[in-house]
Amino acid sequence: MNDIPRITVIMGIYNCADTLVESLESLEAQTYKKFKVILCDDGSKDNTLEVAQKWAETHPGYKVIRNEKNMGLNATLNRCLEYADTEFVARMDGDDRSLPHRFEQEVNFLDEHPQFAIVSGPMIYFDENGVFMKGRGHGEVTKRSFIAGSPFCHAPCLVRREAYEAVGGYSEDKKLLRVEDYHLWFKMYAAGYKGYMLKEPIYEMRDDRNATVRRNWLTRRNEAYVRYIGYKMLGLPVWTYVYCLRPLVLAAMPHRLYEYLHKRKK
Repeated sequence: MNDIPRITVIMGIYNCADTLVESLESLEAQTYKKFKVILCDDGSKDNTLEVAQKWAETHPGYKVIRNEKNMGLNATLNRCLEYADTEFVARMDGDDRSLPHRFEQEVNFLDEHPQFAIVSGPMIYFDENGVFMKGRGHGEVTKRSFIAGSPFCHAPCLVRREAYEAVGGYSEDKKLLRVEDYHLWFKMYAAGYKGYMLKEPIYEMRDDRNATVRRNWLTRRNEAYVRYIGYKMLGLPVWTYVYCLRPLVLAAMPHRLYEYLHKRKK
């Protein structure tokens, strides 16, 4: 049996000591086993690094690296990509869970559909009170799909490594922090790569109060910027540029109202 990994899982980890083991256990529970994992600690202030190192000591195929200081997710993931020498690259966050069939479904899809370089799937959203929302995918992602927002869920994605290499990985710019994935998809589509969203959830995202708070003014401003430059990259119609204002409207919305609407959307 050929056990050479086909997937490199890249994980930027930061202050997730309480949830990291649960996240890694979900990888160990995958029905598809041909993967390795690169974890890069981004200057955590808790004992995330120690938790990761202890796990790697007893689990072959896991490698832990660290940043000397906090560099942000885009730079951290690029460090992980330096160790990616497999056919596919997968994402994973240290406070979420991959469903057991995730890798199997994604690899099978890309093997059967060579015209696509990106595959992701919808997520199940949960907080301290349990599941509050389940997403649903809509098949092939077109350039028009970018108008409403990032068309792929970042954390559950599986991407052909050649697509990452073609666009130079994640762009390291402070204006792209927390929207690095949206910009990455713009770059890949501008380079001619295409992707697909599976119909049913393959990933569970922890979307608690801490996650909501991270959607601050800076993040919304960066999203507006990425929309503007991304729409130009894809040659979208001028009328679409009005959607650049959407993140700024959300930023001005009272926190409680945003949280209420976010957890009611389908």
